[in-house]
Amino acid sequence: MPRNTKNKNATPRFYFSLRSPYSWLAYRELMIHHRELASRLEWRLFYEPDAASAAQLEERGGRFVYTEMSREKNRYILQDVGRLTKARGIAVAWPVDRNPVWEIPHLAWLVAERQGLGHDYIDAVYRARFGQGRNICDRATIADIGRELGIDPDRLAGAADDPELRAEGVRHLVECGRDGVFGVPFLVHGFTRFWGLDRLDAFIDHVRSMETPAASIPEPLAAVGVGTTTDGGHAGGCG
Repeated sequence: MPRNTKNKNATPRFYFSLRSPYSWLAYRELMIHHRELASRLEWRLFYEPDAASAAQLEERGGRFVYTEMSREKNRYILQDVGRLTKARGIAVAWPVDRNPVWEIPHLAWLVAERQGLGHDYIDAVYRARFGQGRNICDRATIADIGRELGIDPDRLAGAADDPELRAEGVRHLVECGRDGVFGVPFLVHGFTRFWGLDRLDAFIDHVRSMETPAASIPEPLAAVGVGTTTDGGHAGGCG
């Protein structure tokens, strides 16, 4: 059967959150072991909107599909991420989020990305959050990262106050809805979706198989489609 050319030619997308430890670990794996592929992905934001962003999202006919985790799930994630980081030889300094406004760090990424420093910014924010236990919703933290990267610290720390950047962030959230994103890391290629750190290798294999002549692939690769999963368990993903 011929391959779906629309799926084959679609640019792979990586939905990431600066909040999620699983998103952090998936990002780290990509940048260490698959940097060439990472450079070809479309990077899309996933963050919980505040009231102003939520209103804009609703006006555009979108909705944010995410349910705040229970205390039990939070405890599990702490334990699970502890296992994953120990196996990778990484020390974690867990941050404490009090009344967070996630537009502050995420919309700042748009500023850094436009200056060609998107990945440097992501690296710095993950290091601050999970390496130093800092509050990335504190504008002072983002300003410090701006000084570190040579980006105007006031511009970076004040990104959430910029109406144009707000609108751009909402566009990313609209795309989350269109792609069926319900948690991160979430990876999309054409009509095929993968959720969670545990699916990262399958996503990489899938993208590479679509770039390889069909005759050279001995057997079709399994992938998770929209609304389905290979099992009912935890795939190493969260919000």
